[in-house]
Amino acid sequence: MGEDTRMTELDAFEADARMDALRQRVAQSGTVDVAAGNVNMHMHSFFSYNATGWSPSHLVCAAAEAGLYGVGLCDFDVLDGLEEFLAAGRAVGMRSAVHLETRAYLSEYAEHDISSPGEPGVTYIMGGAFPRLPDPGSHQAKQLAALREGARTRNEALIDRISAKVPALTLDYEGEVMPLTPSGNATERHIVSAYVDRAAAQCESPDALAAFWSDLLEQDPADVTSLLGNRPGLEEAVRSRLAKRGGLGYSAPSQDTFPSVDTFLKWVADCDAIPMITWLDGTSTGEANPRELCECLCAKGAVALNIVPDRNWNISDPDVRAIKIANLKAIMDVATDLGLPVNIGTEMNKLGLPFVDDLDGEVLGQYKEVFLEGARIMVGHTLLARYAAFPYAGPAAASAFPDVQTRNRFFDGIGGLSALSEAQDDLLTEMGPERALSWFRDTLNRL
Repeated sequence: MGEDTRMTELDAFEADARMDALRQRVAQSGTVDVAAGNVNMHMHSFFSYNATGWSPSHLVCAAAEAGLYGVGLCDFDVLDGLEEFLAAGRAVGMRSAVHLETRAYLSEYAEHDISSPGEPGVTYIMGGAFPRLPDPGSHQAKQLAALREGARTRNEALIDRISAKVPALTLDYEGEVMPLTPSGNATERHIVSAYVDRAAAQCESPDALAAFWSDLLEQDPADVTSLLGNRPGLEEAVRSRLAKRGGLGYSAPSQDTFPSVDTFLKWVADCDAIPMITWLDGTSTGEANPRELCECLCAKGAVALNIVPDRNWNISDPDVRAIKIANLKAIMDVATDLGLPVNIGTEMNKLGLPFVDDLDGEVLGQYKEVFLEGARIMVGHTLLARYAAFPYAGPAAASAFPDVQTRNRFFDGIGGLSALSEAQDDLLTEMGPERALSWFRDTLNRL
């Protein structure tokens, strides 16, 4: 995808500027009507952390230019990009859905690493395909605000611990970190970026900067000098030294650090979204028995599964690669047996990640149809929950389709309809839920 003025403006922190850039893009390039082959349903935007600073609108436009079938936004702890992302999808003709990712505490696995390495009991977890923002003042809105506030509390505590050990890197969270993201929802990666900027501003010469990082990172000066020309590599090294397990600012989480899995999954369902399990790579003790883990989480309300496939096969060490490919097959077998829709994507929160998975490759090709079905279910749920009050995990859908495979086929079919247009958005909103549900069913039956 070419980087031009339109795309640069799409990443402006001002929402009006992004909307103007999106309109210009549509005026020049029109909409898309993609009938095939690939999806990225897990992309972080600059509302949490995107490695190249892309906005929700930019992600949608990039997906359209790449010819993707569907695209999903997934920010940490916020839904700030939801309406923008769905509106951008309607504008360019792209099937779209919006997720939320966080970390939560799973008490049944308190003695086991799960998907957050080195942190027993802590698991990444998601809500899939949120149809709308919670109503202001609702308990759903209050719990969403608590996720944001919890992230801020953890960030400020991390900075305080680092400042106590490295006073030269003391940061002003309000002034130096929060401005790096448009809605102030900073992440650990933003903090690390601010530390790298602070060190560069304080050191009077490249030699002084290399000496500073050599001392702090405990690395050879020659190695650090080379690292200074590689900003992503430097940030990863700084992150490891300051924030990750064993780092100067690291503090092991407890059951009070994050919300409980039970609380989070119930909140997701209350938002008419899809409670979703996340899978790392099967190498932790908590993921060693994927069926047991999935059944535990399904008993708490989870009904879908998220995987980042690239880290399950794209590995240089042949022995490790073989292990992780086998683990991927094991979790996919469980998902199939339990009827769990599978959501995939590449995250885009670190430079070097592919824009989209290779679903025609030797490893992922065997799961391509499952991945595409999962994407369509996320999109279908978004449409049915937003316009027809008929969420995938809700009682109405469970009553109409008590068999999960039949339910999956229905939501898959709705998600496979042509991408919703702006005119159809207006029409369905005006119809109301009952008529909208009939409209979706009639449209599907006519195919």
